[in-house]
Amino acid sequence: MVNFIHKDRYDVDDLVQIMKLLRSEDGCPWDREQTHQSIRQNFIEETYEVCEAIDNQDVALLREELGDVLLQVVFHSQMEEERGTFDLHDVADEICKKLILRHPHVFGEVQADTSAEVLTNWDEIKRKSKGHSTHTAAMDSVARSLPALMRAEKIQSKARKVGFDWADYTGAEAKLLEELGELKSADEAHRLEEAGDFLFAAVNVVRLFGINPELALSRASDKFLRRFGAVERAAAAQGKRLEEMTLSEMDELWDEVKRIEGVEGER
Repeated sequence: MVNFIHKDRYDVDDLVQIMKLLRSEDGCPWDREQTHQSIRQNFIEETYEVCEAIDNQDVALLREELGDVLLQVVFHSQMEEERGTFDLHDVADEICKKLILRHPHVFGEVQADTSAEVLTNWDEIKRKSKGHSTHTAAMDSVARSLPALMRAEKIQSKARKVGFDWADYTGAEAKLLEELGELKSADEAHRLEEAGDFLFAAVNVVRLFGINPELALSRASDKFLRRFGAVERAAAAQGKRLEEMTLSEMDELWDEVKRIEGVEGER
């Protein structure tokens, strides 16, 4: 058993110490075996679970899931401390310095009275600190590991900042229809590329309506699942299984579910 003092309440320093113990020779075999690559997916999953807690406005769950994300930060930092490259204190030092640098209107003499002015300053400081000499370099810095819809929206938003964008959704709408035509006429070798162009154009349309495409598609998926479940229950109530029904019969139930939702929504 490792030398560890149990407490009624722990803090971040305790978390760091626990991770050191877990990674030690007397600690946990699984934790010792992990690498940045092996727990990469865990970091992604924990982050999305935080987002779900936020979406559900579940404060207790949010506290728990933020702890899981914090654990990931400590875990990765401990791996690098073992290599002698950096530790959690270096991580904290770097983010503190970044926040101070990018908030000259708070920690310096720069004037910024609105959120728009703050963001303009932020982007300019970020470009300089990252060494982005061109707008293309700034766009290329958008992480490729982001969900594709989110990455497309961020790239398009950066293009908009230099004026490379439509004034409103109408131009993007025409481009979307154009891309749909190209997708429909594409041969098999070019279908994937044209599908990507179509989706990129769809993100443009949604973005120009002032809507987050990632959030919109997520909610659409939730709505589809809710309605599909209602259709399946309605079919079961009639003594039927979906795979035994025609598409027309399922569509009738779908339309009825939508009608009921509309009526209930008006109440």
